[in-house]
Amino acid sequence: MRVPNPSWRTTLFATTMAFATSSGYAETLTTAPITTASIGLTNDEITQQFLPEVTITATRNPLKTFDYPGMVSVIGREAIDQSQSSSLDDLLHSVPNVEFTGGPRRTGEVPNIRGFSGPDVVITLDGARQNFGSAHDGRFFIDPSLLQEVEVLRGPASSLYGNGGMGGVIELRTVNAADLLKPEQTFGIDLAAGYQSVNNESSATVTAYGRPADSVQLLASVTSRNSDDIELGNGERLRPAEDDIVSALTKATFTLSPYHRVETSYLSFANDAREPNNGQGSGDEALANKKIRTETLRAAYHYANPHSHLPDIDLAFYRTESAVDERRLDNLGSGPLGEVLKRDVDTTGMRLDAHSEVYSSEHFNALLTYGGEIYTDEQDGAAGAGERDGAPDAESDFYGLFLQAELAFSDPTNTVPGSFLLIPGLRYDDYETKSDLGADNSDAELSPRFSVSYLPTEDSMLFASYTEAFRAPTFDELYLTGNHFVIPLGPGVNVINRFVPNSTLKPQRTATFEYGGGLTFNHLFQHGDYLQAKVSRFHIRGDDFIDLSVQQPLLFIDCNPFFPPGACDGTTRSTNVPDAKLWGSELELAYDSPRFRIRLGYSTIDGENDDTNEKLGMLTPDQITLDAALKFPQRHTTLGWRTLAATQFDKVNNLDEERDGYAVHDLYFSWQPDTQALHGLRVDLGVDNLFDKSYARVFTDASEPGRNFKARLSYSFF
Repeated sequence: MRVPNPSWRTTLFATTMAFATSSGYAETLTTAPITTASIGLTNDEITQQFLPEVTITATRNPLKTFDYPGMVSVIGREAIDQSQSSSLDDLLHSVPNVEFTGGPRRTGEVPNIRGFSGPDVVITLDGARQNFGSAHDGRFFIDPSLLQEVEVLRGPASSLYGNGGMGGVIELRTVNAADLLKPEQTFGIDLAAGYQSVNNESSATVTAYGRPADSVQLLASVTSRNSDDIELGNGERLRPAEDDIVSALTKATFTLSPYHRVETSYLSFANDAREPNNGQGSGDEALANKKIRTETLRAAYHYANPHSHLPDIDLAFYRTESAVDERRLDNLGSGPLGEVLKRDVDTTGMRLDAHSEVYSSEHFNALLTYGGEIYTDEQDGAAGAGERDGAPDAESDFYGLFLQAELAFSDPTNTVPGSFLLIPGLRYDDYETKSDLGADNSDAELSPRFSVSYLPTEDSMLFASYTEAFRAPTFDELYLTGNHFVIPLGPGVNVINRFVPNSTLKPQRTATFEYGGGLTFNHLFQHGDYLQAKVSRFHIRGDDFIDLSVQQPLLFIDCNPFFPPGACDGTTRSTNVPDAKLWGSELELAYDSPRFRIRLGYSTIDGENDDTNEKLGMLTPDQITLDAALKFPQRHTTLGWRTLAATQFDKVNNLDEERDGYAVHDLYFSWQPDTQALHGLRVDLGVDNLFDKSYARVFTDASEPGRNFKARLSYSFF
């Protein structure tokens, strides 16, 4: 039977935590009696065996990504090191149907999954929600050097994650001492330094970790990153784009007994940036000094006793405080020189997950996951001594309860070959948002799902899934006030477009039907290789999509701005779009062997308003990604080539939003010598945008970065 029993889950979870790598596989000693002569490999090469890629985010339990009835990608530490990522865009832009918009400044980067962005995508950091939301200030406040693994679940996830899980989930996991310590180690220090030419960026990381006692693991890590203006592929420079970043992580894990574990962590991120007030823009006006500060405190408790009938428990408490203060450096924006704009967003929450194996036999296994979540978001905005336009003071409270079953079974008579995995789930959410700027907004939602995987053989699977999801209106959508933009026409004559609150907004709702299949093979071309392919097709129906409606009279056509005063002023308010639909496909293919690795991805997405047939606002072009690498195990070296190719983008209502197709190529090289004198050293080199291609992404004014030479040296003291 393909589906795991409880002991398999415990073993797989431990294996996942200890050995997860960039390709989703792991290196471990083979147990089969093989010889170098029989397969034509060296002793170094035969020590490599590939384990299946495993997801934890998709079901809140360890499960092979191949078996999951949907699409999920896992990016591990090796990929982070090889990409020399300085932002999450560098790390995730090759994931099918994941696009980052907002331009090349890291402060403006916003993820888009299957046409959904902003609050429609759930972002968690070690389980703590990251709910900061702003039109132009991005969503990620962590340096990639502190990450051990990232999971991207594509598709609706409200049945487990509640509000915001319409496009998917990006789960960030920071590094633990156990990830770095070898079995015989009790202490270690890692040093790393890097440089990137495209923005004159330098970085340095120091990480200390240890096991002072068998029951205690400690880690402290700090990264400094400093960058300047960005050289674009069109030969121009995006300026100013200055960042001065310090990001730090401390973490302690205590094993109280064989079955009880407590973990505490503190993560901080500080960026002193100099750039336009709108970090996603391409101009050099309305400049500001930005102080970006984020702190996440987290405490977690884990209980798992395989000899007890009590449920396994995961309990986490967290608080995330995010603040962006912007001091205007000129009077070319919508405010005076020296004015300070503030936006503070604090999230306090708790999540409880319980896991019970209710039945297990040779042909049937039933696992229940259930629990609840409570969190509160608070926003405080200010401009000088007054209120800030577009950043209303407000508070939201969310409460959720969820239940999910994983039912794995096979036909004991073998009349129907293979095995099945059924995943029904249901979550109930209740929320209320309050502000002095308008009436309270509240609602309750049920988010059901039903998914099935059928594995007729060890090497094949088919899946289908139906899922409903929702997203509550945000602070800004409900209570927008002040000026959206000002059009100066002469001394004392301005046309003003003003925000209008709309506290009657309904939550967005979607229903998604997805289906697909996959194939996987071990030892296909040679002993120890691995091939996996998975394809998906999805159809999304949406109700009450929240859209920003701008009403602005045409100057000298609909009105005369000089008589009478104010006749040409306009309004902007959030409204619900009654019906919408999206559809698309995804393909992921991975092949890995001791001497060669290739990963191929393809994605397409389209969508429109059912009533008007207009295109929806966050579509992306069809894309193909390719990552191919040669391995030289004897020299502990990897040489790779990455390609991102996109078709011409014409799924627009405005011709100005069309984009040309492009193909961007990267090179990367890594070397980890195993000689005694150089043991612990790692060298990573790379060139991004090798041919200095000039291109722009969708809904972004600025061109993307040009050719970028990268280098990173790291050394581990054991």
